[in-house]
Amino acid sequence: MSQTSDQRSADFLKIADQFKLGALTTEWSHPVTAELSEIARKDIAAGLKLLLDVDDDVVRKYREFAESGRARQIADAVLASLKNGGNIYFTGCGSTGRLSIQLASIWRDFWQQSSSPAAKDWESRAFPVMAGGDFALIKAVEGFEDFTAFGKKQINDLGVNSRDVVFAITEGGETSFVIGTAWKGVDVGAKVYFVYNNPDDVLCQHVQRSQEVIQDARIEKINLTTGPMGITGSTRMQATSIQLAVMTTILEMVVRELIGGLDSNSVAKTFLAKFTELHTTLKSPAVLTQLAKLTAMEESVYRAGRKNNYFADRAGIDMLTDTTERSPTYCTPPFRKFDDTSATESWAFLYVPYKNSDEAWERICKRKPQCVQWQADDVRGLVPDDKFVRTAEIIGKISYPELMRFRIGLDGIVDTPQHTGKGAVALVVEAEKNSLLKADGFHHIQLDAESNRGAKTGLIYFGSAESCREIGEFAAKWNPDCITVLVPVPQTDLLLNGVMRVGLKMLLNTLSTCTMVRLGRVMGNYMIWVVPSNLKLIDRATRYIQKLTGLDYAAANRLLFEVFEYVEPRMKADQAYPPVVGVSVMRHRYGLSNEEAEKRLMAELK
Repeated sequence: MSQTSDQRSADFLKIADQFKLGALTTEWSHPVTAELSEIARKDIAAGLKLLLDVDDDVVRKYREFAESGRARQIADAVLASLKNGGNIYFTGCGSTGRLSIQLASIWRDFWQQSSSPAAKDWESRAFPVMAGGDFALIKAVEGFEDFTAFGKKQINDLGVNSRDVVFAITEGGETSFVIGTAWKGVDVGAKVYFVYNNPDDVLCQHVQRSQEVIQDARIEKINLTTGPMGITGSTRMQATSIQLAVMTTILEMVVRELIGGLDSNSVAKTFLAKFTELHTTLKSPAVLTQLAKLTAMEESVYRAGRKNNYFADRAGIDMLTDTTERSPTYCTPPFRKFDDTSATESWAFLYVPYKNSDEAWERICKRKPQCVQWQADDVRGLVPDDKFVRTAEIIGKISYPELMRFRIGLDGIVDTPQHTGKGAVALVVEAEKNSLLKADGFHHIQLDAESNRGAKTGLIYFGSAESCREIGEFAAKWNPDCITVLVPVPQTDLLLNGVMRVGLKMLLNTLSTCTMVRLGRVMGNYMIWVVPSNLKLIDRATRYIQKLTGLDYAAANRLLFEVFEYVEPRMKADQAYPPVVGVSVMRHRYGLSNEEAEKRLMAELK
């Protein structure tokens, strides 16, 4: 162990009690998926169904929320705020940060298509606050999640005030950044809701910062505990699925009241019935059979060292979220900037049908992306002195121009090596089905082009039962080799398509998770390739090493930091690197050096 890694471990262990989260329900292993890796290797469809079975917890919790009547009370508070000139703020980190951007996108998209005279005003009233700004749509910004002061500053920069509503959304209920946004909302007199997924008594017993929020009467709590995640600790799954369901329900009620003439009291009841129906459809043999074929296709592409392109439009934010979240969860290379030839090429990439990437990003977010534009002096005093230089360096790399180097428009298809990939999947929803049916449509053109290059192709389609039949018949004639996953969505009069959005999230989470399970990124239901990019994930990685080696917590943490020091240069350069948990376990079990442990681990994974 080097002196540097030893010191970093010692520094973490001094504050580890604030981040030892193994007692939280969201960090437990779910009994349904305890043997997921073994089952999925033998039978892909069975593995997929296990993951969707865990989503029963989401349906159950949504039913509890719908029947509680709380949606009406919360929607009324939001309406009062908006009518008084206030704004809505959605705040989050990682998965909930991307959720906050998606919620604002859904809200803005509705008003952009509305003919209401007040549409432009209502559209501009929703703001996401993600740790690290919109750049973090691509990958988590190191350190931002860990500081309460950063949350306070980011939301303050947007002008939060006493007329506003703040939804501070955190899966675990313990994220420092999100807690900071909640406290800033309280400071200025805003209406603050704390949205989280762990039992109050557990959080209050184990996490002081959570206890302070939960026990403060000025903050209203929305506890959405569903239980353990399908993959241990992977809160991008059930935790954010229930949050998406609940938040779109509230927003649906609000927009119906704002446009007038539509009943909003029956929204939760309708959502529950149709959501339950859609979840049952996702577990049907018809969907599972095709989804298993798509999983096998993506697995074969990655095993061959090839890449996978996704093509989306209306569901671009949904696809982007799932794609980018694979990187920290499963240690896959993040999206690569178009002009960066030294970084490892991304396994998967997303393209949307707009000429330039600046327009493409705006269409995904439904606004111009807002990146953190701080100067070094802006963070002086917000972080410990020993972290100032590194933080200032990070800030210089997360600006708007840096985000634009990720080309997701038509310019990206031409300018990056991604177009030579051997896998291609189109994500289409009913409102854009002509983009697939017509020869000059974006999805049609791109799947044709990829197929002509020899790529394996897939199609995911969400729409009415009638349109699913139409698309199925068309795809069978147009490209019979294309793996087509058709998902009939129950028809409703809901304006924001919340039921479809939650069902789509569940399907994409299940597809990407099962693919990574098949690639050996999961042991049982533990994500052993997790990237320890913040204090919470350092704790999680330490606990996984502890479980797999028998070391005590401190020894496991020292080993983690030694291996982390070994792979960190490659991490910072966006180059491929092995999982720190896996290398740590190999080192301990066989008494190997870092280099030897890496070679042995990678050989066993082939």
